This record gives sequence, structure tokens and C-alpha cells, in this order.
Amino acid sequence: MLEPKRILLASHGTPGARAADRTALTLCRSGSALFHLVVVPDFWKGMMGDDWLNNVSTRDVYAKYVEAELAREIDLHLNSLEQDMREKAIRYESKVVLGKPAECLIEYAQKIGPDLVVIGSPRPKGSPGLRSRMKIEKLVAELKAPLLIVPYPA
Repeated sequence: MLEPKRILLASHGTPGARAADRTALTLCRSGSALFHLVVVPDFWKGMMGDDWLNNVSTRDVYAKYVEAELAREIDLHLNSLEQDMREKAIRYESKVVLGKPAECLIEYAQKIGPDLVVIGSPRPKGSPGLRSRMKIEKLVAELKAPLLIVPYPA
């Protein structure tokens, strides 16, 4: 049976990521540590268009609004996981970064040296929401730890 001491979880609150959260929680044992990485894909900044956001002031107000909403959603997600970790007496650290999901995950894994990396599977075609475009091939090629891809919930 797998008994990792240092688990790196990459998730962000979507149904597939929540499945990865639950799996990582079941793998955590007393004395283990969960390092939780939330990557905000950098493509959202290009979604500003230039139609009604045609001046710097309006664009800045809208960008601040989007950033605040993202921060609120991320905080809710992190707080729920942190509560679960506290109840199980597991060391929990979270980090939020803006960038390309695979590159950020590889960089953080190199920094912390996990025994296992846990992610959710890609969202099925036709499912609502944006796809983060995690490059699985890149992860498999560059991660030094085993990669567990949790199936999308039925």
C-alpha cells in the first residue's frame, strides 16, 4: 500500500480537483504533510477584450473585481481543506501561484521534493467550465515523484 509522507496536491476546487482532494486526504497519515498548490492559469488575463473595457480605468476596475472573485473562491477551497487537515493532525501548507499549470507544478515539486503528486483528471469533453490545459505528458516526463491522476467523478 502507498504510504507517502510528503504529498503534493494540485487542485483548484472544480469537481475533478475535489476528487483529487478526497484521494489525497485518504492517503494522509499521522506525521505526513500535504503541500497544496493552486495554480490560477495565466490565460484569464487575456480575457479582458477591448470592447467595453476600452479605457485603462475600466479595465483596472474589472481586473481587480476578477482577482477578488478568484481570491474569494480560492480562500473558500483552502479553508475547507485546512479544516480537514487540522482534524487529522496533518501538516498542511498551501501556495497560490499565477502561471501555466504544468510548469508551476513541476517547479514547486522540485522545490519541496514530494513522495507523491496528486492531481485530478482532465474535465470530460462537453462539461461546463474552462479547461486548465494541464500538460500531462510534461508532468510524466519531468516529475521525479510518482504521479497519481484521480479519475473524474461519475
